[in-house]
Amino acid sequence: MRRRRFVAAVLAGAGGTAALPNTAGSAAARPDSPARHATGHWQPRAPLPVGRGEVGTAALAGRLFVVGGTVQEGEASPLWASTAVHSYDPRRDRWSVHAPLPKPLTHVGVAASGGRLYAFGGFTDAVHLNPQPDAYAYDPRQDHWHRLPDMPTALGSIAVAAVHGRLHLIGGRDSHRIVTPHGSPVSLGFGTVSAHHVYEPGTDTYRQAPPLPGEARDHAGTAVLASRIHVVGGRVEDVGDNLTRHDVFDTRTQRWLRAAPLPAARSAGAAVVMNGCVIYAGGECRPGSSTDTFDDVTLYDPHLDRWKNLTALPGSRHGFGAAHLNGQAYFAGGSPTCGGGTSTDTFTLSLHH
Repeated sequence: MRRRRFVAAVLAGAGGTAALPNTAGSAAARPDSPARHATGHWQPRAPLPVGRGEVGTAALAGRLFVVGGTVQEGEASPLWASTAVHSYDPRRDRWSVHAPLPKPLTHVGVAASGGRLYAFGGFTDAVHLNPQPDAYAYDPRQDHWHRLPDMPTALGSIAVAAVHGRLHLIGGRDSHRIVTPHGSPVSLGFGTVSAHHVYEPGTDTYRQAPPLPGEARDHAGTAVLASRIHVVGGRVEDVGDNLTRHDVFDTRTQRWLRAAPLPAARSAGAAVVMNGCVIYAGGECRPGSSTDTFDDVTLYDPHLDRWKNLTALPGSRHGFGAAHLNGQAYFAGGSPTCGGGTSTDTFTLSLHH
């Protein structure tokens, strides 16, 4: 699917940001950095029961949960927004089906906290159309979803991070502008935000927090290290507006910090934390191409404020998800080409030193 490029340099109202303090000093001063000599090893696991893409993922109760997104059975036409929920059991190398989402959604934001799975926002149609304000919580003991109060704004492709029992909802797409390219059978939703809200499960309420600095964005990678939320890459509106930007929100000081940018601009990759580092894999689209996704895997060491390359993905992709379980990172689904698409692929990444 060929996309038109729309550039918007929207600045958040948070003012400037400070550089991330290098708490460990220089590389020479910290030869024991956890990532200094790390290499990656990939291994295939049991495939998803159906092709999945544009999914939300999180680790809960010892399993990798994959929520919503595009579903495709064999060669059948894809179902762009779905209620599908699967989980992967690493002990048995087996997938299970769980209670469906109450509404078909794609590009839903997912995180786990306090023994529950949380899902926020999403679109009900391609391409980025009909963003929703919906919020849900899933109880794995009862295999049941229940509705939470709506988000303050209807959004899809929102970054969600769980820190100390709170859910941070960062950026996203409100699709306030609908464009139908000449001769195209589909329309596209445009419009990203810098909003940052925090959902408090204890009171069932939302509160505002300092917004994203710099460009408004969605399709960003999100990872949590200690009390800090890393927001990596993403796009201003389209894949021609991809970012290398790497912002870090310190939940203790309520301040945004700048960290080392991604080596290459991209969006819709998968982010996960391992060994005290952030790993970002894949994404769309490679510069100069409307079809080629990234297979790059890069690791961010917060001690050095530096990225380093790891072994590439077994196949390039975007729109997939990742979570950490038992010392390994699990990756599932995604599309090998830019735009729509699915796969049943499941892989683990192990780090060796």
